[in-house]
Amino acid sequence: MNMHASPLDLTEIAPGFADPTRDSQAVFRRVMDAIARPGTIQDLSFAPEPPAGLGRAAAAVALTLFDFETLVWLDPVLRTGPAADWLRFHCACPFTDRPGEAAFAIVVDAQACPPLSSFNPGDAKYPDRSTTLIVQTPGLVGGRCATLEGPGIKGRTSLAPAGLEPGFWTQVQANHARFQFGVDLIFAAGDLIAGLPRSTRVTIKGN
Repeated sequence: MNMHASPLDLTEIAPGFADPTRDSQAVFRRVMDAIARPGTIQDLSFAPEPPAGLGRAAAAVALTLFDFETLVWLDPVLRTGPAADWLRFHCACPFTDRPGEAAFAIVVDAQACPPLSSFNPGDAKYPDRSTTLIVQTPGLVGGRCATLEGPGIKGRTSLAPAGLEPGFWTQVQANHARFQFGVDLIFAAGDLIAGLPRSTRVTIKGN
């Protein structure tokens, strides 16, 4: 079920990329690097000013990856505001209120995020058609520290996004246990992103 779309007021839509081809390619390279090297931090400060409700990095990732064929689940706080209109105008993406249908999701309140297991994990024929979640956080440091191991990581590294609910990392561990199925995560804080694909094993001190 797609969310109802009201008419757009084009006078209120903020600009997108100044040079769509060059800028989207630059963002895409950084997103791919973030996913290929989990835990590394990528800077998207060159991206345009985002609409209210979205940080610069989250908006840039959406502007690069969303299109008219990608069903998007939006955090409820974004669904009736300028961010939804901005995405509809620049990406032409349809919205859904069902996490299990979504190709992408934007979460701005990680404390109230639906369970990761409610999003699309892919299937045996198309495991790559799972949901990718863009999770906005107050920062990529300062939260509970997770140790990361797996493809793209030499030995071990760590990541500590702020603002996650207490059981979030337990969900991430369960998500990894389903591999090759499961969702992929992109943490976004202001101008910065870090990737956490389903192939990464997460250990929390004390677990």
